[in-house]
Amino acid sequence: MKKTLALIQARMSSTRFPGKVLQPLLNDVPLIVFMAQRVRQAACISDLVIATSDDPSDDPLENILRIHGLRCFRGSLNDVLDRFYQAAKSAASEYVVRLTGDCPLIDPQLIDQVLAALKQHAADYASNIDPPTFPDGLDVECFSFAALERAWREAQLPSEREHVTPFIRQRKDLFRGVNVSAVADFSQLRWTVDYPDDLQLVHELLRCAGARHPTDCDRFDFLRIIETNPNLREFNKHVRNEGYIKSLMAEQKGA
Repeated sequence: MKKTLALIQARMSSTRFPGKVLQPLLNDVPLIVFMAQRVRQAACISDLVIATSDDPSDDPLENILRIHGLRCFRGSLNDVLDRFYQAAKSAASEYVVRLTGDCPLIDPQLIDQVLAALKQHAADYASNIDPPTFPDGLDVECFSFAALERAWREAQLPSEREHVTPFIRQRKDLFRGVNVSAVADFSQLRWTVDYPDDLQLVHELLRCAGARHPTDCDRFDFLRIIETNPNLREFNKHVRNEGYIKSLMAEQKGA
């Protein structure tokens, strides 16, 4: 069986919400540990690594991961594409699942679904974000190591290096891609954590779900909660992919 590595990128130096990945969730479990426990439920995953930076600011993150028995790879702070490539290479993985450490409500069944689409279509890249129809915070990207390696060799723009997959997604002449869509468009919902009010919403969803453990509930539970509590739709209004948009704007200004 071909090895599938789940790589969760995370760092302490978030500009919008520093230290968010260690914010406590259920039973004071750090957000990144909570997320990793959910990811481990995906049947397709054979290995899980948290990819953080070698900057001293991420020393506390590595310490927490070690305490909770989670593997950590440390690489470039800003060249996240290189960090991913080196982590996947060291793990000798043939498929890579890219996740970001600000998505504590990530759904393991959705990870399996996206990876299955990659294999079924013999694609180089599969995701549920091109275009997005799932709530922000359920983003899953899967790709072959060969595609990652080619992007690592050829991607030049700072936005391509920082955000890992733009080169693969945009070069449709080089890579075969497939997208997984939801049964309806839920892309206006926001379950990721970039700001303190995002974290408050996650706490509220877990409270309403009666969760006692990170794996107690899935995306359907949260969707039912939103349906019966429509005020939660207005709780945390922020721009989707704000970091990537800022990177593109910075490139345009420097052109």
